[in-house]
Parts: sequence; structure tokens; C-alpha cells
Amino acid sequence: MNYLLTEEQLMIKETAREIAQKRIKPVAIEYDEKNEFPWDIQKVIADAGLFGVYLPEQYGGMVDPKVSNGITNLVVAVEELSKACGGISLSLAATALGTLPIVLFGSDEQKQKYLPDLASGAKLAAFAVTEAGAGSDAGGIQTTARKDGDCFILNGTKQWITNGEVAETYAVVAMTDKAKGARGATAFIIEKGTPGFSFGKKEDKMGIRASSTYELVFEDCKVPASQLLGKVGQGFVVAMKTFDMSRPGVAAQALGIAAGALDDAVAYARQRVQFGKPIIANQGLRFLLAEMAMKVEASRALVYAVARSIDAGDLKCQKESAIAKCFASDMAMEVTTDAVQVFGGYG
Repeated sequence: MNYLLTEEQLMIKETAREIAQKRIKPVAIEYDEKNEFPWDIQKVIADAGLFGVYLPEQYGGMVDPKVSNGITNLVVAVEELSKACGGISLSLAATALGTLPIVLFGSDEQKQKYLPDLASGAKLAAFAVTEAGAGSDAGGIQTTARKDGDCFILNGTKQWITNGEVAETYAVVAMTDKAKGARGATAFIIEKGTPGFSFGKKEDKMGIRASSTYELVFEDCKVPASQLLGKVGQGFVVAMKTFDMSRPGVAAQALGIAAGALDDAVAYARQRVQFGKPIIANQGLRFLLAEMAMKVEASRALVYAVARSIDAGDLKCQKESAIAKCFASDMAMEVTTDAVQVFGGYG
């Protein structure tokens, strides 16, 4: 099935697949073991134009304003890259997460300043909401932003930030008025190297280790008011709209991980011989592989449908966007666990 992909999207798919199989797969284990960010692979992805697949042409991206298809383009690219390595593919997916707040809420000046470098892959982006006591609950944020003349002074710590130290552009949500709860949150664009902005602990994760995950530390970090994303008090809206639009990209990562595991499991079952025949000849194993394939296809149908809906202008698909992310993530856990069983002792 081509899921009604356009000629351009099929080209994106083929480009991403080639990079995944020829450049990422041979080195994925090495980068994972070293817990190292793959700068060389990131450059290959950038040179192929994949960082611009979801951004408007006027900023160096691939999206014709007359044909809104950016989220579907992103899903196609992320799925294919994730088949080879979920960690390496995350540099693109996380950059999209950090860029979409600028696309959705940035001023014309901010878009002109930041989007071209992000579209070309010359710079990476990150989105910083999560803290020890706040994830999707922007109302629980403890990082503060105090108005000081024509600047804001930020203090606090963000954690588990994907693209952590490797990004150059950060969309950060902080509290400008704690008394207002979620309505007191405000979003900012903060550049790497801003005085008072540093990096804390690098996370030593169980998986997806080729992706850089860091704490962000703000100590009297002075940010000009011109770096506001949207309006003061609009940070919760910035975060929620960004999540609604970006969740299919996260779902595509899970989808790709599962699809890659299924491909590997089928290939192994065809070449592994036991009792004089390939193990795929055993009906019980074929049942398991069929179940895995059904789950992957069902997930793909949902993720692509939600992406197309967002591209069509449906900005009220919060529920469907969240369902796609949750369903694909649960499916990836099930399929990869089953793939380990297919490999038996080698799993």
C-alpha cells in the first residue's frame, strides 16, 4: 500500500530508506553502544534535504503553501529512518518538535531568522517543557521568567530534553506568573550560548542512545523580549498546539522501530534452519509474524491518517493525535518483544 502518498512523498520515502539502510544500519549499534551523537549521519540527512520536508518553501523547505503536506512528509521520513535506528532518526523528529512552535507562533522576523537554518539542517532545534514535576502538564512548570525592562530573566532546570546539547535553537516554556497556573506560562526562543544558559547532566539511557538527552540549566539567563514566542501567558497554548501537531512524528518513530524489527525478524526466520527447514516453515511462527505485520499496518494506517488530517487543516484533532502516538508506542513494544522471541537465543 502507498497510503495515497504523492510522487514527492514517495521520493522522500525512497531517499530516507536509502540513507537508513546504507548509512545508518551499518553503524547503528556502534553509536548506541558509545552513547554518541551521530554528527556524520546528521549531515547526510541534512544534505539530502530531509530537515526541510515539513517546512514552507519560502524558508528553504519543501512544502508548497498551496499543498499543505508537511506533517505527512515528516512522518514518511521519520518512519523510514527509524527502521534502521530510533536514536539516530530522533535528530530529525526532535528538531521538528523544537521548530514547530516557531512555525505556529513565531513572528515573521523570527521565522526569517530561524527557519532557513533549521530547514537546511545547518542547525538543530529542541523543545524544552519537561521538568522533574512537569511533562505535558505545563501548569506544573517551576522554571520562572521574570520581566526586567525589555528582557526576561529565566531561572530553573529542564530535564530529558532531546537534542539537548547538540541543538542551537531552543523553544522553552517558563512561568511568568505562577499564580495563574497554566495561563501564566510563556514561551521563548533561546539560542545556544546565551549567557546564563548551560547544560547539566547527560542522561545514560537504556535505549535510543544515539540521541542526545540533557538537562538545560537557566541561571539568571537574560532573554530579550523580542524572543517571545506568541504572547505573554500563551505558553500553555504554544505547548499544546505543538504537541498536537508533532505527535504523529513521534508515532512515526515508534512505527519505524516496529517495522524495522518485523523486517529483521522475517529475514532471520527465513535463513535460520532448525530440524532441516527454515523456522518460518513452522505454522506457529508464521502466525506470530502475521500478528506482528497486522499491528504494524494498523498503526501505519492510523498515523498516516492523522498526519493527513493535520495537513488538511484539522487543528482540533488533539484526541486523534494523542491516540496515534499512544497506539504506535504500545504496538512498538509488542512487536519488538515478539521479534526478540523470533530470534530465540540470539534475541
